[in-house]
Amino acid sequence: MDKTKDSGVEERPKWDNKVQYLLTCIGFAVGLGNVWRFPYLCQIYGGGAFLIPYLIALVFEGLPLLYLELAIGQRLRMGSIGVWTSISPLLGGVGIASMLVSFLVAIFYNTILAWVLWYFFHSFQNPLPWSQCPLDENLTGYNVECVKSTPSNYFWYRETLNVTPDIETSGSLHWWLVICLASAWCVVYVCFIKGIASIGKAVYVTATFPYLVLTIFLIRGLTLPGATDGLVYLFTPDWEILKNPQVWLDAFTQIFFSLSLAFGGLIAFSSYNPERNNCERDAVLVGVINSATSIYAAISIFSILGFKATTAFNSCVKENILALTNHFDISDQNITADYYDQWVEYLNRTSPGELASVDLRHCDLQTFLDQSASGTGLAFIVFTEAVVEMPGSQIWAILFFVMLFTLGLSSMFGNIEGVLRPIKDLKLVPKWMPNELLTAVVCLIAFLTALIFTMGSGNYWVEVFNSYVGSVPLLIIAFFEIIAVIYGRGMKTFSEDIYFMTGNRPNIFWKACWMVISPVMLLVVLVAYVGFQAQTHPSYPAWNPAYELFPKTEMKPYPDWVFAIIVLLVVLPVISIPLVALYQLVRSRLKRSSALIDLNPYCNDGFEVEPQEQRA
Repeated sequence: MDKTKDSGVEERPKWDNKVQYLLTCIGFAVGLGNVWRFPYLCQIYGGGAFLIPYLIALVFEGLPLLYLELAIGQRLRMGSIGVWTSISPLLGGVGIASMLVSFLVAIFYNTILAWVLWYFFHSFQNPLPWSQCPLDENLTGYNVECVKSTPSNYFWYRETLNVTPDIETSGSLHWWLVICLASAWCVVYVCFIKGIASIGKAVYVTATFPYLVLTIFLIRGLTLPGATDGLVYLFTPDWEILKNPQVWLDAFTQIFFSLSLAFGGLIAFSSYNPERNNCERDAVLVGVINSATSIYAAISIFSILGFKATTAFNSCVKENILALTNHFDISDQNITADYYDQWVEYLNRTSPGELASVDLRHCDLQTFLDQSASGTGLAFIVFTEAVVEMPGSQIWAILFFVMLFTLGLSSMFGNIEGVLRPIKDLKLVPKWMPNELLTAVVCLIAFLTALIFTMGSGNYWVEVFNSYVGSVPLLIIAFFEIIAVIYGRGMKTFSEDIYFMTGNRPNIFWKACWMVISPVMLLVVLVAYVGFQAQTHPSYPAWNPAYELFPKTEMKPYPDWVFAIIVLLVVLPVISIPLVALYQLVRSRLKRSSALIDLNPYCNDGFEVEPQEQRA
């Protein structure tokens, strides 16, 4: 059976070389989450202490699953649907689930790239548009909403998103975001137009350029005042925090999503490899580089954020010094930033009443460092504020947003491959249709679907998709994947597959992880994740200028109809798993019963066994 399958896929595309394959897998795994999610988790969960659960998750959950996906794709030389159907027709729904998740993730992920393009286009302006507030309509003062918040907040929420005060108010389509979204999908299409032949060339840039930019940012960041404070803050371990189960849950979900497991893209990419290739070494290499990139990005990002916090702290102190010198009629030269604390202490002893009447801000470096942010908040608000303070801010802004775009683009390659390959496996399109046309149709459908994210409420919907599409469904898919390979195909057969491909059978560590440790961990993480989510009604941060605590975001519960959509987004991708299994069971029963009815001892036609052989 293997021979016929192998001979049947002789025409399958192949990578030009091993470097292309590795860069594509690394580019798919290393994405925006490495830059804006991992540093945030390190920051809020005890700095260096977070690395302990993170590395445990990498070793016992991330690497075994990554190895399994690369190995099964390379051995069976099919996409996600073909792989699971060949192991058992009952498992065809696992591949369909991966395809649906890949599509749903792709439509919101590319919307983020559209936002990145918008910021990139504005990075050529001098001064940067998020560096100062615009004038109001009467041109008599600055915009009130901007003054109440910050220029970077205003540019993000009002100039870019023109966001509505809640998710129920949709607003209209924003033409500038529609253009950026169309541009982002055009770039994806051009890179993917020839399949792996074209993306294999594109990854030489998209997978390597982010490392160049991160290195430039690191070198520049380390030369800025306050960089050391940022790094010390990031990596100072708080061991007590490890007692919090939420830390472990976030560590395991982060490593799982960071490696892009269960999307089907890695299975498809490895299926273009030659059969005899050391997939174990590939898995370890991709997994280690992915985690090392997260740590490297954290160092680069927080050296810059340390500079931002120091700048904000110094600005705060200068404002207070000005207030003190004006009130107490002290010479400007007498109070300096270095001796500010001593002066406040002295005035508190000599003139406590007068000092209390002065409106002084609370200036604490730790408070400024504590202003954590992740996701779009880190990229489009916090980091843009930091860039404004750096000399040559336009250059740094351009570099930063080009880096984000290339990071996201290389991840998009895996998402689109996770959709296209299963469509071909299912034979949903006629053979005469060229790949270029199929890719164009998929990209067009994705673009039209993603128009919901260009409306006034679009940012809230991106948050919905980001929080729920790529969470529970992927955990469920991965659990079924590992059960399918180890207990469906069989550990013995899979070991022989790996021996055929690599020349070595998997050692006791891999077997223990696949058979017991990884599936148990996945199950525990899945149950715990669902348990934590079920404890409270889901809510979202809304940007509402009428909110009494504005510019803080207002936490609002999702309306019931949005909650119903959330449940649908979680259930819809994975419902195919039991439905396909049920369909195959009913189909096989009907075939068996019809075969028994057709059997006639007086008619030779009743002994046709060819369909049964074909089915076997």
